[in-house]
Amino acid sequence: MNPLITIDEVVALAEQLSTLDKVRLIERLAPQIAEDLQTEIEQPRVSLRGLWRGQALSAEEIDEARKEMWRSFPREDI
Repeated sequence: MNPLITIDEVVALAEQLSTLDKVRLIERLAPQIAEDLQTEIEQPRVSLRGLWRGQALSAEEIDEARKEMWRSFPREDI
């Protein structure tokens, strides 16, 4: 692809096309765009297995955290 061509130039050229040719242009570009988007979306997931390994949480600490989280539930302003 020629880096000297700008998006504005491409749009200006596309505007000169007939409506049917604009549709054909979109039909030719859409599969490539869909493929590009799909490859961007499919990133490897990071495993969360072992995330808490090495952390020493006692049952009492967990119970205290639960009490703190649920203390203001249900809230009256919701």
